[in-house]
Amino acid sequence: MRLSDAGGASAPCVTTVLATPRTQPGGVLCGEVRLKGGDADVAIDRIRLGLVTSPYVAHEAGGHHPNEEFSQAPVSGAVVLRQGEEKAIAFRAAIPWGTPISEIGGRHLAGMALGVRTEVVIATIEGRSDLDLVAVSPAPAQSRVLQAFARLGFPLTSADLRARREDDPHHGLPFLQKIKFYPPDHHAGVVHEVEVTFVPSSSEFVMELEVDRPSGRHVHAGRYRMSHEEALRTDWPSEIDRWLVTRPGRAGR
Repeated sequence: MRLSDAGGASAPCVTTVLATPRTQPGGVLCGEVRLKGGDADVAIDRIRLGLVTSPYVAHEAGGHHPNEEFSQAPVSGAVVLRQGEEKAIAFRAAIPWGTPISEIGGRHLAGMALGVRTEVVIATIEGRSDLDLVAVSPAPAQSRVLQAFARLGFPLTSADLRARREDDPHHGLPFLQKIKFYPPDHHAGVVHEVEVTFVPSSSEFVMELEVDRPSGRHVHAGRYRMSHEEALRTDWPSEIDRWLVTRPGRAGR
C-alpha cells in the first residue's frame, strides 16, 4: 500500500507480513508492518490492524454483506519515518474467541473468507491495505467436537454467519457461525441437518447444537457449557450420538 499526501508527494509504502497465516480462536497472529519512507519525512499518527470477514448472513435481505471489520489491534502509535527510511514494526494481535473457523482439517470452508487489513493514519490521510488472508483453524476443544461428527459419519455440508441478536449475551461480535452437517443413514429418518455453533470465551467452552427434522421443523436440541479442559476430556462421539438418539428436541446439559 502506498499513500499520497495532499500535495501529491510520495508517502510511505506499507507492507504487512504475517509470521504465519494460520491461527485459531483465542490465539494470536504475529507478524510485522514494514514501512518504507517516501520523498520526505512524515509523521505517522498511528498504525493498527483490523480483523475482517466477508460474511454470508442467512435469512437477511441481500444475503451477502460487505467486508466487516470485527476486531482491531494496535500496532503503533506516533512514528516519524524519515525520507527513504525502512522500518519494521512487530505485532502480536489477539484473535477473539468468537472468530469464525475458516478451515477444518486443512479444508477451506466455502464463504468463510477472513483476513487482516492494515490501517495507517497520517494527519488527515487514512489508508487501508488490501486484505491479507488468514486461515482460522478450530481451537483444540472445537476440533474434538468436529472430529467426533466425522467419526459418526456426518459429512460437513456448509458454514455461514448469522447476525447476532441484540439480546444475545454470548460474546461481543456481531455474528455467530453455524457449521452444518448431514446425518448418516441411521439418523436420516429423524434428522435432516445438524447445526453446530461454538460460542466460547477464554474461561469456558460453550457449544449449541440444533436439529432440523425431515418435516422442516427446526428443533433446538441442547447446549453444552463447561471448561476447556473438560471439553478436551469429553467423549464427544458418545455424547453427540446420545443427544440425537434420545429425542432431538430434548434440552441438553
